[in-house]
Amino acid sequence: MMTARKTIVLWIALFLTSAVHGQLSTTLRLSKQQYLAGESVMAVVTVTNHAGQALTFASDGRTQWLDFVMKDRNGEPVSPKGRSIFGKMSIRAGESLSREVDLAQHFQLGEPGNYSVAAVVHMPGRDGGGASTNRVQFTQSPGARYWTQKVGVAGKPGQTREYNVLSFSGDEKSQIYVKITDSQTGRNIRTFLLGELLMLRKPLVAVDRAQRMHVLFLATPTTWVHCTVNLDGALVDRKLHQRGQLGDPQLLTFGDGTVKVTNSVVYDQKAAAEARSKVRKASDRPPITY
Repeated sequence: MMTARKTIVLWIALFLTSAVHGQLSTTLRLSKQQYLAGESVMAVVTVTNHAGQALTFASDGRTQWLDFVMKDRNGEPVSPKGRSIFGKMSIRAGESLSREVDLAQHFQLGEPGNYSVAAVVHMPGRDGGGASTNRVQFTQSPGARYWTQKVGVAGKPGQTREYNVLSFSGDEKSQIYVKITDSQTGRNIRTFLLGELLMLRKPLVAVDRAQRMHVLFLATPTTWVHCTVNLDGALVDRKLHQRGQLGDPQLLTFGDGTVKVTNSVVYDQKAAAEARSKVRKASDRPPITY
């Protein structure tokens, strides 16, 4: 049976924890609710300081000031990739600051499925408690593989990587993604969004002599997007094209191994914006006199 002294200590501990929580207001939001498995899962933690004094959040060498609690659809914890390090953040009294974190860099989120996550912000000091945010749910989908090709890595005999072009209907929009993996280990090197996709025309894909992948896809009824991606998952180039005189733009591979977009007019966004700015509005026209 609990003694009176232990009861008092317990109530004091609960009171102090509630007081600490009351000094911070914390929220968590994600960039979206549906992700392609392997892409970045961007979370934004916002902290409001109600402590009446400036607070500096930083690691004390043993623990971090920011933690995430990630669970799978069965409520089981998701394994972290390692010890996470978050930089210092100072907040003046009454102010709010946000920290953006890519959860895919900190947790094993390669598998499709349903997940939930909450953040915990620890008050400065060794005896500081923590304020937990709201819990947010999100889903990871495998997407639909449209095109794949294995290629060798220049200067590294025996090593290969695999290019994948995936279609994904996230948030009610059709999107096109690129995924690059290590063929030997299956490790995801990078998965990222190229843009929104109209399937009125099938995407065209080719690999050039420098082992770079080229993707040409229809983004709007009148605009095609040409993206060039290298083996490290970097977007090397991105250009907009419109129809030429002989129909739709085409992605052609030439005898020397180069890949180019033909039968198109390159769309210069900057020039188009400048041209629009020079067009006078109807309200700017001088009144007609007789």
